[in-house]
Amino acid sequence: MSELKILCWNVNGIRAVIRKGFLDFLKKQKPDILCIQEIKISDTARHEQQFDFPGYQEFWNSAQRPGYSGTAILVKDGIKVNYLDSLSWDDEGRVQILDVGKYYLVNIYFPNANHELSRLDFKIKFSDKLLLHLKKLEKKKPLIITGDYNVAHNEIDLARPKPNVGNPGFTAEERAWMNKFLGKGFKDTFRELHPNKIQYSWWSYRANARVNNVGWRIDYFCVSNKILKKIRRAYILDKILGSDHAPVGIEIDE
Repeated sequence: MSELKILCWNVNGIRAVIRKGFLDFLKKQKPDILCIQEIKISDTARHEQQFDFPGYQEFWNSAQRPGYSGTAILVKDGIKVNYLDSLSWDDEGRVQILDVGKYYLVNIYFPNANHELSRLDFKIKFSDKLLLHLKKLEKKKPLIITGDYNVAHNEIDLARPKPNVGNPGFTAEERAWMNKFLGKGFKDTFRELHPNKIQYSWWSYRANARVNNVGWRIDYFCVSNKILKKIRRAYILDKILGSDHAPVGIEIDE
């Protein structure tokens, strides 16, 4: 039985990460599919840049606002996929959906609640609307839902939970939404396979947070419950540099 290797990485700017060795990362890791968040580039700028990712098909979803947000997916040549239409209400380039045969693969860059929680209400409304859409999709095929969720679900998922209670990414509202999401039948693959493992996927650029491993786990692969048993590995590549996030990955039976 063959396996599909899928990686996910918030690159914090596609141009910046390319300067920091992204192509070497791609060549070494050889993912079948790579889901990218926070590309921070408009379609116009991307066409002017003329990126080249040898051996991969490219799918892009830029935000209407230049240099902000945005997502992309790279798929190995030879893998047949269908790219579903962008969601009409997603003008920040946050959601991409691929039909990859047995599954739908969803690449998401969830909104950040922001300082002073100025976008918390927007984030919850966005997430609720998206959840309704995901449950409709799931009636047709099981889902693999990856991306930067911008929330640490439980205390084990961040280095300093107590001082961060109520801060963006660790508010009661965001954690309650994650409970609701998982309660709808989706499974957090990393936590299911590693119930007690402490490992992070994001670190602040401040105060040597990454050097000291004062991090958060906010990047996830969640799957429909019925395909959890097909997940062979779920992991975080926390030694990979180039962004304030680390890539995360799964290997799943095709």
